[in-house]
Amino acid sequence: MNITLMKVQLNFMKPKSISILGTRGVPAQHGGFETFAEHLSLYLVKKGWEVIVYCQTDDKTMLPEDTWNGIVRRNVYSPGDGALSTVIFDFKVALLSINDPGVQLLLGYNTAIFNVIQRFARQPLLINMDGIEWKREKWGVVAKTWFWLNEKAGSYIGNHLIADHPKIKEHLQRNVSDGKITMIPYGAYDIDKCDSTIVEEYGLISGGYSIIIARAEPENSILEMVTAFSEKFRGHKLVVLGNYIDTDSFHQRVKSSASDEVLFFGAIYDSNKVDALRKHACLYLHGHKVGGTNPSLVEAMGAGCAVLAHDNHFNRWVVGSGGKYFKDVFECSELLDNLLNDDGMKCVLEAESKKRFLEKFTWDDVLQQYEELIVKFSNKELK
Repeated sequence: MNITLMKVQLNFMKPKSISILGTRGVPAQHGGFETFAEHLSLYLVKKGWEVIVYCQTDDKTMLPEDTWNGIVRRNVYSPGDGALSTVIFDFKVALLSINDPGVQLLLGYNTAIFNVIQRFARQPLLINMDGIEWKREKWGVVAKTWFWLNEKAGSYIGNHLIADHPKIKEHLQRNVSDGKITMIPYGAYDIDKCDSTIVEEYGLISGGYSIIIARAEPENSILEMVTAFSEKFRGHKLVVLGNYIDTDSFHQRVKSSASDEVLFFGAIYDSNKVDALRKHACLYLHGHKVGGTNPSLVEAMGAGCAVLAHDNHFNRWVVGSGGKYFKDVFECSELLDNLLNDDGMKCVLEAESKKRFLEKFTWDDVLQQYEELIVKFSNKELK
């Protein structure tokens, strides 16, 4: 038997295996990457893959390994929910995963320098490079420098990079060639119907409110949107989801700028309730200025929401003609005046938003693209 044929047979016999690093684990209880890791893992398990997900835990009594819906969970003790505990967790995972078979998928580059270990071990390493973290206003000089250095490190350490937006791909091309990057956006489910009684439980009526779902941070334009909405009486409610802490000065600025028509419901983690609140909203307000394809925005489009978004190249590519765009408080207020009094335009935006979603952002399409890329590197002989 010749060597080429032996290699083909060995590749065919290799188990389909992937390890997912860089999240707090599954089932998802935190942000977009955890949700994505859950969807991808369940999808791949159904397709016959062995999936290992590294999970952060502060419970010393938890078994080091268990299974959830066919997914192997490697539980790594790293107590706390701050930056230091995450860094320690990521370092432990980089060491523990050294002998895992198959491809490794790292979600986020924030501690990518640790994953040079995978390169030395010649393990296929794919990195989803997320957004441009070092540009976010909330970080100080030290944190921004750390993220900038890790973005550079991740660009070179990863065998292949994944960008979730064309502009993120362009940004990464400053470090590496086009051929080393694949653009795959974030996904969401198509939501056609949601029970309106959930909305009524919050004292709302379908179409009688608009909604913001975002972390309360300056670069998400929360203050600008709440200020614009609150400039006048609108006979309409604005629902704001997210944690607002009394000791945070920015959070208090947002709340003090709000009129009586703005309702702060806190963070809601029940996906059925959040889906219903999105689906029955008149408008979805999205103020993110930095990042690629934002999960919450795509989920709003999956619910067929008309979108009012901050005007930047990230949001314009995602939403397209399914949204209207503002640059400042004045423009946001003007657009609210127009859209809240124009049912015809709102219906047009809803239809365009759903059309764009179905073209680009369904989970089936996104997860299939990921599997194709993973297969490519499962069968690739690394040098």
